[in-house]
Amino acid sequence: MTIGLRGKQATKITAAEAAALVKSGMWLDYGFGLTQPDAFEVALAARRDELHDVKIRHCLTMRPRATQECDPNGEHFGWFNWHFSGYDRKQHDAGRCNYIPFNFGEAPDFYRRFIDPVDVAVIKTAPMDAEGYFNFGGGATYVEAILERARTVIVEVNEDLPYVYGEGNAIHVSSVDHIIDGDGQKTPEIGNPEPSEIDRAVAARIVEEIDDGACLQIGIGGMPNAVCTILKDSGIRDLGIHTEMMTDGIVSLYDAGLVTGARKTIDQGCAAFTFAAGSRRQYEAINRNPHFKSYPVDYTNLPHNIAKNDNVVSINNTTQMDLQGQAASESDGHRHISGTGGQLQFVRGAYASKGGKSFLCMSSTFDKRGDRRSRIVLNLTPGNVVTTPRTDVMYVVTEYGIANLKGRSVAERAKALIGLAHPDFREGLEREARENGLIPRFCYGMV
Repeated sequence: MTIGLRGKQATKITAAEAAALVKSGMWLDYGFGLTQPDAFEVALAARRDELHDVKIRHCLTMRPRATQECDPNGEHFGWFNWHFSGYDRKQHDAGRCNYIPFNFGEAPDFYRRFIDPVDVAVIKTAPMDAEGYFNFGGGATYVEAILERARTVIVEVNEDLPYVYGEGNAIHVSSVDHIIDGDGQKTPEIGNPEPSEIDRAVAARIVEEIDDGACLQIGIGGMPNAVCTILKDSGIRDLGIHTEMMTDGIVSLYDAGLVTGARKTIDQGCAAFTFAAGSRRQYEAINRNPHFKSYPVDYTNLPHNIAKNDNVVSINNTTQMDLQGQAASESDGHRHISGTGGQLQFVRGAYASKGGKSFLCMSSTFDKRGDRRSRIVLNLTPGNVVTTPRTDVMYVVTEYGIANLKGRSVAERAKALIGLAHPDFREGLEREARENGLIPRFCYGMV
């Protein structure tokens, strides 16, 4: 059966027929998060013994992948990932997945300039609409660029995927080669744990720096979302949203009437984002809601576009920071745990925004195998990747305080960060800072 409104005709085929198009040595691309296919994956895994050296690019896997579960030694399928979920991290630890470094907002340009054509792209979409478009749901990201570069384009249709407005968040049937029916699974959800007392303490300090009309970017994790919880009762109004990830916390602010976007310069009245990941409630809120728009990631994440809005407030987590202000947010030594994502780009975009502020937040300590450790250290853990350089870091926040590092000398930075550390570690950090020349003798009485 063929389907088409203009141009070439798309062919309706089964998942097994789609998987039969894959040959050894090919590059496949699944896109991001909610756009990753399921029925196709099961059919491809069934061909495991016929294939070798099939390479699959993907990002933020939200449910187990059949080709990884069936190939524990990576003998047939190789996975390459732009940003890890918890599942991806486990596959990486087992040697079945490899990370590709990038700034998220550059992804479309990567595909158009640096990546060889994709042999087969398989993207999960909502059913075709009346105008002949297959919507990417809450997953615009860099999917449009993938499909431009794909030799064969396959869409896997799932009626449960939310239909989300936004330019660049759909493909027309005339640009599709094959259509397959999905397996009807519900859209995958991610947990939204209650913020801890430390999360709330950090969030309360950040909220004090947010004014009416601020345009928010909220990162993933308990601390950034705790900001949304406290904002609901803060009296702050007319918030705008220009963010990478749509979160449940943002939806809660919208439901409370606090997100109007009235003071935004671009996308006025709309919450702009590039991908959604969260609860069923979130997917229902963004479904066919004109106040939410999913755009390609080079629109949401490139600093010059972020800065078009005034008073941008960027809020993200980090996991370790040295006394000069280098933020390591994506690895634990040589073990990769997440990715650069959009952190650096939003730090820079917020700074360039008129009146903008960026915040990197963390708890002062963490436990590792029963050993309590400071997140603020003299030197980063060997192998740790610097996500945000010291030259870009603005506000740093822990439960013990907040400090703006812009314009501060190395000695001033060290003293400020020691003041944000847990009290049990401050004396040792100050001694190390002095012994290693971060706080020279002539600065002892100045900072």
